[in-house]
Amino acid sequence: MSELLITGGTLINDGVRTSEDILVRNGRIETIGSPLQAPSSCKIIKAEGKWILPGLIDDQVHFREPGLTHKACIHTESQAAVAGGVTTYFEMPNVYPPTLNMERIEEKCTIAKRNSLANYGFFLGASNENLEAVKAADPAKIAGIKVFMGSSTGNMLVDEETVLEGIFRNAPTIIATHCEDTPMILANEEQARNKYGNEVPFSEHGNIRSREACLKSSSMAVDLARRENAKLHVLHITTEEELDLFEPGHDRITAEACVHHLWFEDSSYETLGSQIKCNPAIKKVSDRDAVRQAVVDGRISILATDHAPHTWQEKQGTYFEVPSGLPLIQHTLLLMLEMCRHNCFSPELIVERACHAPARLFQILDRGYLREGYWADLVVVDPTEETSVQDSPLFSKCGWSPFSHNVFSNRIDATIVSGQIAYQSGKLNLNNRGKRVEFSANRR
Repeated sequence: MSELLITGGTLINDGVRTSEDILVRNGRIETIGSPLQAPSSCKIIKAEGKWILPGLIDDQVHFREPGLTHKACIHTESQAAVAGGVTTYFEMPNVYPPTLNMERIEEKCTIAKRNSLANYGFFLGASNENLEAVKAADPAKIAGIKVFMGSSTGNMLVDEETVLEGIFRNAPTIIATHCEDTPMILANEEQARNKYGNEVPFSEHGNIRSREACLKSSSMAVDLARRENAKLHVLHITTEEELDLFEPGHDRITAEACVHHLWFEDSSYETLGSQIKCNPAIKKVSDRDAVRQAVVDGRISILATDHAPHTWQEKQGTYFEVPSGLPLIQHTLLLMLEMCRHNCFSPELIVERACHAPARLFQILDRGYLREGYWADLVVVDPTEETSVQDSPLFSKCGWSPFSHNVFSNRIDATIVSGQIAYQSGKLNLNNRGKRVEFSANRR
């Protein structure tokens, strides 16, 4: 029997703040109230002056395992996750071999059971060749079906219209899409080569991975979802025009924003260059501000990272040599709270978009809220202490961060995963292991 008492903190949950204690027993929240008495053998976290949030649920990460573990692996990236207040992640299928059937899902779950400090779930990938595997997928055992409707790794680009129609018609659970139009991108790349040769500046990335390419693909996904009555979640929206595709409160067609698209804008390429090359691309200030507003008004219902690490060496080179993606997960909550300091959001809204909404959308059982009977996935945040990225350890295997010179206005004091302390006072509990996320079986 394991017991933990968190006392004196301010809970931010369900849109309100309350001063209450939390008693955790056997991995779950047993009692929320004040004051609570600690059982004799109970561990105690004193949280006076601090915030208690549900652990973040990051619905889009790339932990690179299996096959790409020189960049990252489930063990290292889950360390970065819990250090950043993320207690649950959903990992993407573009690894090697790609996750294109339930056997591969179970292989990844076996790795995570052995090595992950955070709770975990995995997307089943779609391709032009695996429609039958998509149809046969068990909705209780996967986060969803991931469709790359744009440039991707290996054979995971789905660009055959009949296959797309089959996926949207038959997917047994939510479909998550990466939306960029490949022919438009290839044409833009050719124009950039003609203009710049091999010295294409990174500031051209938003023109190459253009707003038109995003809108064309996102519009196609939404049209398919409406026609086939599919449950669709469009990942990492980056343009003002795409926002017109979504409505606040819609539970069948939803959209996500990622923290780097909410923070950086096209002038950031001048100082960060290849470090912030990502797909879809960081675009204009007006796009960033429009996406921020959509987070507030509900057209964007979920916040995530798209954590996608590459080695520092891989990030050196010319535009066409450098892969897209950046490490984000260790600083995602700090970055969200920093935007609260800038009056973009409130902490209550962050909790709604990064904790509650993913739990509802993906129909996760007993996570995403501070509620009696739910799994104890919690984050203790000190809003009075700063975090210097340069002076703090980086747990992602790649060993670098685009925020290396940032000082954030908050500090993560502790992260509790399924009732166990996974991170506290700057130190990881490397013996802790997360649990496989359970989903509702009826998710179409």
